[in-house]
Amino acid sequence: MICPASTSDRPRATTPLAALLAELTQARAARGPALPFGIDAIDQRLADRGLDGAALHEIAAASASLSDDAAATLFAAGIAARFAAQAGFTVFWALTKFDLYAPGLEQIGLRPERVLYAQGTSDSAVLAMTEDAVRDGSLACVIAEVKSADQTATRRLQLAASDGKTPVLLYRRHRVRDRCPLSGLSSAMTRWRIGCVPSARLPHPGVGHARWSVELVRQRNGNPFSLELDACDDQGRLALPAAASHRASAAAGAASQAA
Repeated sequence: MICPASTSDRPRATTPLAALLAELTQARAARGPALPFGIDAIDQRLADRGLDGAALHEIAAASASLSDDAAATLFAAGIAARFAAQAGFTVFWALTKFDLYAPGLEQIGLRPERVLYAQGTSDSAVLAMTEDAVRDGSLACVIAEVKSADQTATRRLQLAASDGKTPVLLYRRHRVRDRCPLSGLSSAMTRWRIGCVPSARLPHPGVGHARWSVELVRQRNGNPFSLELDACDDQGRLALPAAASHRASAAAGAASQAA
């Protein structure tokens, strides 16, 4: 069952397909081969200085808890929102159980009119829809949620992403509570594990800004790393915690004075 989130952006439907594809190609070329996070602590450690826009990237929650699941979902949605930042770009989101919270997605920049949802009856159906959507080449980003995908399936998605010049975010849901979904083999370019960590204390009573543990478990041609970051803002962007930024500024100031 395919459920378009909105039909308000219909003027583009009258434009010839060739013109749409040409426009998308031009926009991708302007964006560059990789989408940077805009945080040096991440981009300088990534082999491509960002997320390859024609590759498979895997994401999993640090645990089976609802809070970590929500953090991983929003991490994926924030990336998709940045891939689809330009007007007219659409994200395709395939899953077996529709349990997404649309207002939460909108708060990190993924508005309803930017998403086309597809619900499959099984992981294999979701993977098949994902591969077809990626090879189409007209989407800004494709997200697929599955509990099981073997190395053959991930290899097919990686090849499809390369052929369609479209990024794929494969969100691996927990099958077994005590086993990381990223423990198996995969052809993904990067593999990320996302979890919640305590927010910074506020100077007054209240709830602090959400903070995540962002761990790059594996990447091709690069090393793994782990950081604590503030959750996505309304444009899908992560940020270094303010305390860390202040420490870095202080250290830079001390170094300049010493020089």
